[in-house]
Formats: sequence, C-alpha cells, structure tokens
Amino acid sequence: MPHLFATSDLHVTHEGNGPIVESIRPDSPDDWLLVAGDVAERADVVIKTLAMLKERFAEVFWVPGNHELWTTSGDPVQLRGQERYEHLVARCRELGVHTPEDEFVVWPHAERPLTIAPLFVLYDYSWRTPRAEGVSLEEALGQAREAGVVCTDEYFLHPDPYPTRQEWCAQRLKVTEQRLAAIPDDHRTILMSHWPLHRHPTEPLYWPEFAMWCGTTETADWHLRYRAEMAVYGHLHIPRTTRADGVPFEEVSLGYPREWRKRQRGPVALRRLL
Repeated sequence: MPHLFATSDLHVTHEGNGPIVESIRPDSPDDWLLVAGDVAERADVVIKTLAMLKERFAEVFWVPGNHELWTTSGDPVQLRGQERYEHLVARCRELGVHTPEDEFVVWPHAERPLTIAPLFVLYDYSWRTPRAEGVSLEEALGQAREAGVVCTDEYFLHPDPYPTRQEWCAQRLKVTEQRLAAIPDDHRTILMSHWPLHRHPTEPLYWPEFAMWCGTTETADWHLRYRAEMAVYGHLHIPRTTRADGVPFEEVSLGYPREWRKRQRGPVALRRLL
C-alpha cells in the first residue's frame, strides 16, 4: 500500500539542512508527498528542491510559505506578490507538482473518497493578543515591536498588486472557499496549508504577538465545514500533532538547525500521514 508523507519548512539554504533534505526518500516509488511551504527564499532553489522530490515521489503537492513569497536582493527573480506566486506555480506545473491553482486530487487508497486540497490563504493580522484586541493594526504592530517581535514579512513579502497583505488574504480566502465548496459532499479532505487554519497551534509561541503573522480567524471552522480528515501545516516550527473538534492538526516542519539540534530526536524531515 503506498503511503502519504508530508514535510515543510525545509529552509534548504540554511547550513545543515541541505544534507537532511537530500536524504528524503519514499518507502516506495508510489508514495505521495505534501510540501507545506518554506522550501527556500530563492525561486530557483525552491524549484530545484521540488524537482528532486518529484523524481523520488509519485506525486508531490506544494503550497507557498511566506519565505517563497519574499523578494530579496539576492534572488535573480525579482517578481513581487501575485506575480511571484504565479511564477512559482508555472514552474511547479512544468515539473508536474500540484499547487493551490490546480484541480484537487483524490488519494486513491482510502476507504472513502479523500480529496487533497492544497491551500494558499495567507494571514490578515486577526490573531491578536488580549491586549491588542480591538485596537488598530498600527497599534497592534507597535505592541509587537515593543515586545521585540517584527516578522521579516514586513520587509520582504510584498502584496502587489493588492494594497495590503490583508486584502491579498481576503482575495485568497474568497477564491479558496469557492473551490473547497465544490468538493463533493461525500468526500473527506486533507487540508494542506503553510499557515495553520486554526489558532490553537499558536498557543505555545514564546512570543504570542507573532500569532498576527500566522493565520486568520476566517478559517477557524474550515476543518469542520470542509470535512477534514486532517489539517497539515508548517510555519510555526513546532512539529507535533494536536486536535480541534476531534480533527488532527499535523505540524510537519523540519525547521532551522538551531531548533532541531535542541530536540532529543534530532531533525525529522518526513512525516508519514497515511
């Protein structure tokens, strides 16, 4: 029986992660792989890594993380925002890698239809600390800066052509909800995203202010509304399994070397889901 694996936050350009990513292998050539974002910052490295994984796994699914959407001075691809995302989608399609823009695929080895849904929804700063509830975004960001927390997205993740990341997020939510609603009612789903769809995984964050860059309240019931068998995500670098309303939430990140070196089990680059 083929298996379904998942990974995220490979950050292959960080010293120490490259050999680990190179070691990723399926149990059989019929296995599938979900890659939940943050492969790398440079577009060419993202595509090179996905190409390697596609050579090894029968099917590969990718969603963008915030790092793929960064436009940095060291990247030959200087596209921003939506154009950068579309460029990555086009390159993935050349490889045969599934993206959030492609038709959803059904995992053929379940007892009932199980649709894999790669999602790109971003965040809208709506996950606030109690102190930041009800205040302006400017004030909430100011509170985060006072706590020493500023996500690098503020400098490198451009929302072009949308005026703000919140408006880009709103557009992504609209498009994604339409696609999810079209999944047949008798199908269960695997919801795959970079940012968690439910807020509970952010509870252990050392800096709770960072939750503003981690999701949106608009997806809080998606695991129920869209009949999720599980929700797969990354971003937080807190690999674990939690539950909301009985639905497993699988955080599948490898993370930075400084993080996995502190863990007794060491680096875990691949998680088997099914």
